[in-house]
Amino acid sequence: MAWIAWRMLIGNRGKYLGIVLGISFAALLIAQQAGIFWGLMNMTAAQIRDVRGADLWVMDPNVQFVDDIKPLSDNDMMRVRGVPGVEWAVPFYKGLARARMEDGNFQQVILLGLDDATLVGAPQEMLSGSLSDLDLPDALIMDDAGYKQLWPKEPFQPGKAFEMNDRRGVLVGICKASKTFQTFPIVYTKFTRATQYAPSERKVLSFVLAKAQPGQSLDELCATIKQQTGLSALTRQQFIRKTIMYYFTRTGIPMNFGITVLLGFIVGTAIAGQTFYLFTVENLRQFGALKAMGTSNPRIVGMVMLQAAQVGLIGYGLGVGGAAAFGVFARFNSKLAFLMPWWILAITGAAVLLIVLLTSLLSVRRVLTVEPAIVFKG
Repeated sequence: MAWIAWRMLIGNRGKYLGIVLGISFAALLIAQQAGIFWGLMNMTAAQIRDVRGADLWVMDPNVQFVDDIKPLSDNDMMRVRGVPGVEWAVPFYKGLARARMEDGNFQQVILLGLDDATLVGAPQEMLSGSLSDLDLPDALIMDDAGYKQLWPKEPFQPGKAFEMNDRRGVLVGICKASKTFQTFPIVYTKFTRATQYAPSERKVLSFVLAKAQPGQSLDELCATIKQQTGLSALTRQQFIRKTIMYYFTRTGIPMNFGITVLLGFIVGTAIAGQTFYLFTVENLRQFGALKAMGTSNPRIVGMVMLQAAQVGLIGYGLGVGGAAAFGVFARFNSKLAFLMPWWILAITGAAVLLIVLLTSLLSVRRVLTVEPAIVFKG
């Protein structure tokens, strides 16, 4: 029966391809849009992931996400250092600065200030120069994407200078950094130098990065810091989730992508459902003949479901394959955000399964009501 169902399915190539293309379109749109959405969400927390070496991020209790800077005082850092279970705590500056280039143009940059002694939070991969070059006067390190944005098609040359807050900065190295949601160039320097480049404020400490003592529970240490200092302390993963959830709940990004995914699902269901129904109607004589030969209704339903499963599997593979091909292209384009973890494949598979069930439902009903006598009608 499986072979007969397959031969019936591919007997009309036009309708067969129509069903497959309808499901492929839905799977492609769902997987591709979900991948872009999750890529954007991950970009919002990219700078948290890039900071290595620290277990905890300590911040003002009202901070909602990583770019929501509410400055702390130096006393706050000293109080964190005094909490039992904290091995060390260092300052970390994060903010936006306006760079004045040599040609007189201005460019917003993300300015990161690293602890002068330990350089905790420094980039993990240097493409040119070294972290020790930050000891040089006015030294700055910029991410590779930012350098290409400011000086396109120019190879890196140490010594390129620009001003921030009327103070001169000199590029001494290029590093690799994750793409950020804001897409501004990222500039690294020492903490004391970053506070000079930033606009004057009474408080300049953005975050405190802390390391737990060996064997210390991070959750317990977060609670202790909150109890003794009144500050919020989060692990790296907790801060990533908090940042992503802010954009997820407080912006229109999920709604916009959700509408596109829903439209893809509806259009795919309509195309596949209509085409599959017409295919079934055209093959009513064959189903009637099978019934006349004694084939039971459950066996007929199984044949229809098998046909739907076959086109669903092929359509799912083509759609997800197209989305993966888009992801490969996105890797070579720094302006595109795309990430496709396993759960996107699972969600797409569930959507395709639902499309297959919906499209086969009308066809099954039509087949069950067909009379074997239809074989003898003109």
